[in-house]
Amino acid sequence: GSPHRCLHALKVGWKVCWAKAEEEDEQRHMAFLSHDISMLRLFKTFLENTPQLTLLLYIILRTNKAELSQGLGISTAFLCVSWSLLDYHQSLRSFLQDKYELSLSSSIIYFLWNLFLIWPRILVVALFALLWPYGVALHFLLVWLAMFLWVSLQGTDFMESSGPEQLYRAMVAVILYFSWFNVAQGRTVYRSIIYHGFILVDSMLLALAWLWGRAPSEEHSYLLPVVSTALPCYLLGLGLRVTYYKWLHPNMQVQQEGGYDEVDASGGSDGAEFRSFLEPDLVNRRMQWLARTQFPLSRPARQHFLNGAAAM
Repeated sequence: GSPHRCLHALKVGWKVCWAKAEEEDEQRHMAFLSHDISMLRLFKTFLENTPQLTLLLYIILRTNKAELSQGLGISTAFLCVSWSLLDYHQSLRSFLQDKYELSLSSSIIYFLWNLFLIWPRILVVALFALLWPYGVALHFLLVWLAMFLWVSLQGTDFMESSGPEQLYRAMVAVILYFSWFNVAQGRTVYRSIIYHGFILVDSMLLALAWLWGRAPSEEHSYLLPVVSTALPCYLLGLGLRVTYYKWLHPNMQVQQEGGYDEVDASGGSDGAEFRSFLEPDLVNRRMQWLARTQFPLSRPARQHFLNGAAAM
């Protein structure tokens, strides 16, 4: 399980700290464990923590009572959700050459745009559940089904067989209910526009349903200014996302540098360069596939080997 993996990663990390510089096998094993834990943490965040955060926010709104510890807990939970996305992205970035790893400014922008996109989504879902507790379950099922079909149409190839692949797609559909998650190679701009357009319209309908169905009392009047800031916050998140992909994404850095001049079967490169290793056995196939969905390469002819051990 996840706790065992974390403990094993700590054990290997301790050995790496005291290992000699030339002992690279343990370091690559540590890299594999780090990437594996990052992926598991992301799934745990959206399959467990984010639904719990939505439920906690719903309970506070229902009872109209909140202690200081609950407010701090909710704030921390929002930060942790955004941090898990940043940690996962940093893990994928570690497959690239050193000059394309996340800088401090890139990390801040990436963290903020995820935070500004996620909290309005969770807020409107909790508000909708406030009036229609059973309706939000139906809403989740319908949106999850639409996302599952969308992911299936994109033809993911993450697992070894069809059964686990369907489970992977089901988990990704849960993530997509709350946040963007790229699962297919190639240009993502059109898929991203479709996704964010859908989520924006869906969230606005949930907010309008709450405004229409709430009782004309002063019980939740303090939520009106909060809801009114949700749309500007979401648009701000989209603006930060455009800023990141316009100036801070590795592919943009490659284009600014003029690309690579190596000649091979597929011609020039317009993508980011991956780390190379001599040992073909030390390849994490799943993380390699995920990294290529985020940072597409135009040179598939030459074999590159990424950080980590062989996929189990």
